Amino acid sequence: MAGSRTAASDSTKAVLPVLFAISLVHLLNDSMQAVVPALYPILEKSLNLSYVQVGWIGFMLNMTSSVMQPVVGAYSDRRTLPNMLPIGMGLSLIGMVGIAFAPQFWYLLLAVVFIGLGSAIFHPEGSRVVYFAAGGRRGFAQSVYQVGGNAGSSLAPLMTIFIFVPLGQFGAIWGTLFAGFAIAVLLGVLPWYKRKLTEWETDRANKASGKAGSTIVEKMSHPRVKFAMGMLVFLVFARSWYHAGISSYYQFFLKEHYGLTIQQAQIPVFLFLAAGVLGTYFGGVLADRFGLKNMIVFSIAGASPIALILPHLPLFLVYPVIALLGFVVLSGFSVSVVYAQFLMPANVGMASGLTTGLAFGMGAIGAVALGKAADVFGLSDVMLFCSFLPLVGLCAIMLPSDRKK
Repeated sequence: MAGSRTAASDSTKAVLPVLFAISLVHLLNDSMQAVVPALYPILEKSLNLSYVQVGWIGFMLNMTSSVMQPVVGAYSDRRTLPNMLPIGMGLSLIGMVGIAFAPQFWYLLLAVVFIGLGSAIFHPEGSRVVYFAAGGRRGFAQSVYQVGGNAGSSLAPLMTIFIFVPLGQFGAIWGTLFAGFAIAVLLGVLPWYKRKLTEWETDRANKASGKAGSTIVEKMSHPRVKFAMGMLVFLVFARSWYHAGISSYYQFFLKEHYGLTIQQAQIPVFLFLAAGVLGTYFGGVLADRFGLKNMIVFSIAGASPIALILPHLPLFLVYPVIALLGFVVLSGFSVSVVYAQFLMPANVGMASGLTTGLAFGMGAIGAVALGKAADVFGLSDVMLFCSFLPLVGLCAIMLPSDRKK
């Protein structure tokens, strides 16, 4: 018994370097994506953009990366694409150069598409790397991976303060360093990943020829699984709308409602995103102990009272409350991916693409809708509307339990 526990522990330690490496690449990838919202206040002035045009920039980024993610995931479930990892980062590198030199709004949108395509290729394959490296601790492994991504996203306000305010639009050229470093790390991970893919395909082929394969197909086609997957995507969709409202437009609300400068308005947004990094990690760890469904219910529905009071707070309370809100909302971020993989064990790429891809693409529609609403009704009404979105999380109670009875 002791020997088996030691072997399991050694196996977990053996994949930790891979897990941390892919988490680092996730940080670099999402840092490049964070360049786009970080530039919003700069682009609004330099290119004379309206709020709805700002929303369209976010829409093109998120829709390109999001809609393509389940497509790439479904395809790679049937035919592995390990070499696409560095190729995707190459596309993001081109996008960074394009943003730095874009002279007009439409050129900017084209550059954003390249970043979105690179992200769409990376995320399903990155989640598969994590799936192989997780051992028996899928919640922990996915949380480490998502911590990297959320940490990269949280850099947006800091990049605005220290790079884009002094350097302007050209400061996006620094993103090419992120892409180059990510490509180097991925080239180091590829040999291990290719070996694990070969083992996985052999095991899947053996199961498909026997009873185990038919059991997986029956489980995936079960109406209860379909309902759970649809409900999960809907919940992530609602969370994405709220996240878009805070990360994209709350900085403008702070300027308008509290009279803050561009630099000052970045601090609460940074606190929200940075606390979300901690929430992402602890959410995955706690999910291994208390269950995936329980953490999803807590993360979305538990944020409701905090979100409802945020637009009405005095400025000095905004800072601690928005940090707490970020922690709670994003504590279920990685858990949603693991829950989707629990529902679709034979289609890891598609499951990851649906939860981190398509659902966020639907959230991108929310970014445009919120931008248009802000132009028409004003930011105060938009922020008030957003505060009710986490209430949708109460529907998570209907999800089937992942715990064995």
